Amino acid sequence: MGKRIGWAELPRHVRAAVEEIIGAPVVEAVSQSGGFSPGTADRVRMADGTRAFVKAVGIELNDFSPQLHRREARVTAALSPEIPAPRLLGSYDDGDWVALVLEDVEGRHPATPWLPDEVDRVLGALAAVATSSDVPDLISAEESLADDFAGWQQISASPPADLDSWAARNLEALCGLADRGLAATNGDHLVHMDVRADNVLLGEGGAVTVVDWPWACRGAEWLDTALLLVNVRLHGGHNTSALLAEHTANADLDDVIAFLAGVAGTFLDAARQPAPPGLPTVRAFQRAQGDAVLSWVRELLA
Repeated sequence: MGKRIGWAELPRHVRAAVEEIIGAPVVEAVSQSGGFSPGTADRVRMADGTRAFVKAVGIELNDFSPQLHRREARVTAALSPEIPAPRLLGSYDDGDWVALVLEDVEGRHPATPWLPDEVDRVLGALAAVATSSDVPDLISAEESLADDFAGWQQISASPPADLDSWAARNLEALCGLADRGLAATNGDHLVHMDVRADNVLLGEGGAVTVVDWPWACRGAEWLDTALLLVNVRLHGGHNTSALLAEHTANADLDDVIAFLAGVAGTFLDAARQPAPPGLPTVRAFQRAQGDAVLSWVRELLA
């Protein structure tokens, strides 16, 4: 996970802007773990008892992270109330620092390895996400993933010494699957595109909240389901192939498998790149995901 700064380390003018958005001074800030950002992620309590969730980052920590916060602010502001996501209370952007102030949602992350009832709860919430297509000006999944899904092409051009032997024997086929999988992402459904345990909160009474929306796009209705099951596969303990067949029954399973092949190449190619500033552990996490998805693709193709 990322190495975060805390509320007290934010520049004074950023903290003042957040307090102006909320309407009261912050008297307590509790940093939240999880995610891959070097910026803040704090649950804050105000002098008047108001609570909020604040995330902020500046370009000196990581020059790409502010762009993600800007995307998330735009997407979250446009989400309809039916989408299980936190509401945006306001945002601040001075061209360097970007801060988002969101409603503070009570809840906990799903257990990992995933529990069967929690998998079902989150899959149900993702079905609600996929029913929406009213967020304007979203990039398509195909456009969003185009560069990433060239991962197997990049690996083929310069295979690493530790490349899985099955993958090495099947590089041409994996490149073709990635191309098919990319085309299969087309659709007009709202897709979160980064669903995993640390981006989900489980609340009382079966409530599910999906957080962190910078990668949202338009795509096939089954994309978030497949990506959630990638995370389930990573943590083990489930028959993910059976879950995939059950919960993507309306899709062409060969298209879904092709998509997963593209995901595996994305992670394995990214994992061999230098770590981004402020994110020293992200490459190991990508490698673990790539290995998990590759083993799954091999199983599905058997």
